[in-house]
Amino acid sequence: METRIPTRSEAWQLLNRYNKSESLIKHALSVEAVMRHFAEIYNEDIEKWGIIGLVHDLDYEQYPEQHCTMTKKILEDQQWPDDYIRSVLSHAWGICSDIEPVHIMEKVLFTIDELTGLVTASVLVRPTKSILDMEARSVKKKWNMKNFAAGANREIIEKGATMMGKDLDSIIEETIVGMRKVAEIIGLKGQVL
Repeated sequence: METRIPTRSEAWQLLNRYNKSESLIKHALSVEAVMRHFAEIYNEDIEKWGIIGLVHDLDYEQYPEQHCTMTKKILEDQQWPDDYIRSVLSHAWGICSDIEPVHIMEKVLFTIDELTGLVTASVLVRPTKSILDMEARSVKKKWNMKNFAAGANREIIEKGATMMGKDLDSIIEETIVGMRKVAEIIGLKGQVL
């Protein structure tokens, strides 16, 4: 069976076939935007990075107990290239996947998956509810508050930052910049004064 390069449109249709939750779709769009942003920084394939970010949690809504296992099956059935599948699966390394992030794209995805959730939660408690006027220090203020956005695993984010060879503050800042590009569609435009 021959593999082919998936388009963004195909990835979007696939995401919506397996996900109905508005929050999961907004998360996918957030991760896609940040992946595209980092691809620009690293002078990499923006389309590929975005597509991988968009489908990284493809199976999570319907198959939470089989997260990544079902994504692998779905993407193989769709004849996606092995390197795309490997990259998608690497985002859950040490959680429900034994595929270690090796390529910079995989390291970025591993790091920013959890971070986009923390950034989103930080935006939603701001008076403006806008990512457009938020800085990295606002996220850092919440970093040690373990009850705040408790689902955003800080250890994974830190581990990813180390793998990327970047300091946490700059990764947070670039994640915010990436998410700003889709602020309206992810519901984080808010009321900038």
